[in-house]
Amino acid sequence: MWVLVMFDLPVDTPEERKSATDFRNDLLDLGFERCQYSVYLRFVEGREQATTTTRRVELVLPPGGKVYVLYFTDKQYAGIVRFDGRRRKRPPKNPEQYELF
Repeated sequence: MWVLVMFDLPVDTPEERKSATDFRNDLLDLGFERCQYSVYLRFVEGREQATTTTRRVELVLPPGGKVYVLYFTDKQYAGIVRFDGRRRKRPPKNPEQYELF
């Protein structure tokens, strides 16, 4: 299962910019990968882990803006069409259950 976080945060003041940057860094610390500037993706083992991940995202939410969290299955993820420039790319394969860094 995959968890996708999309957001639109205010960045008009220095405090808002810092808050948005902190949120992006928090998502990386939670194991998300950046797909686009305001779109982050993470593979999880199932619905329970997706729910736990969403609760963790909720704990680091910035005070303003809009944040959306979507879940989708491996089969749905496999159907994503991705372009890098003008070249079609396949979505990455699901990570192994245990990945060592």
